[in-house]
Amino acid sequence: MNSDAPVTTIKGGRGKPKAKSVSRSHKAGLQFPVGRVARYLKVGRYAQRVGSGSPVYLSAVLEYLAAEVLELAGNAARDNKKTRIIPRHIQLAVRNDEELSKLLGSVTIVSGGVLPKIHPNLLPKRNQKDKPAVGSASQEF
Repeated sequence: MNSDAPVTTIKGGRGKPKAKSVSRSHKAGLQFPVGRVARYLKVGRYAQRVGSGSPVYLSAVLEYLAAEVLELAGNAARDNKKTRIIPRHIQLAVRNDEELSKLLGSVTIVSGGVLPKIHPNLLPKRNQKDKPAVGSASQEF
């Protein structure tokens, strides 16, 4: 027997080597914790029983949404010449994206501020020398 390869045996001494455990997140190729989501689904009592595929699917959806928001917030941070994402960048990212804005429409992002917008009536009048103003011609008979 080779002394370099340690063999882990199950307590009780049957002699069979114990296989290394692989997480459900790793099996699904996800970064978000499938086991934790499964536990939250069970503890939350959303249903009497929770299938084996539902926490995997929910973890994948949450991971996708997080990646989408972080990508857009990173772009907003880069546009503002910053290397760190702050709540303002998340707010700009979410509110400028139509679908995320609809999803998070009733969510308040703390320290996010508001989108920059100036109402057209508040802007200064432009001089239009090329075009005559409507109604400026004399109406004398």
